[in-house]
Amino acid sequence: MRGIPLLSLLAVGACASGGSAGAPGMAEGRLTPCPDSPNCVVSEPGADEKHAIKAFPLAAWERLPQVVAAEGGEIVQQSDGYIAAVFTTKIMRYKDDVEFRLDDAAVHVRSASRVGYSDLGANRKRIESLRSLLVE
Repeated sequence: MRGIPLLSLLAVGACASGGSAGAPGMAEGRLTPCPDSPNCVVSEPGADEKHAIKAFPLAAWERLPQVVAAEGGEIVQQSDGYIAAVFTTKIMRYKDDVEFRLDDAAVHVRSASRVGYSDLGANRKRIESLRSLLVE
């Protein structure tokens, strides 16, 4: 019972400490760029150094839905060349949006927290973990 007020304060503080990392989806045929906050990574060309992450190889596309689901993600949209998923953090139950876009050369990825400012590297770690499972 003593920990509940502290968890409530942490949740309120996280929500109040910053905005979302931008709405998921496509803009002009590309994944939405990351905002200035450090709680987002994206592989689209032109991403700044603190948000940039390497795209996945084309061969990863076919296995993406299965691997995302196996790692706890929920596929919320899937169409030709686009997959959107939601991952929920275990303790605080925050939602992170993860998207994939297929192009001729690679599978581009974007992972962003919905709330807060910093994610302590969680989105980058998630994408690198998915990459290691997909490239095996």
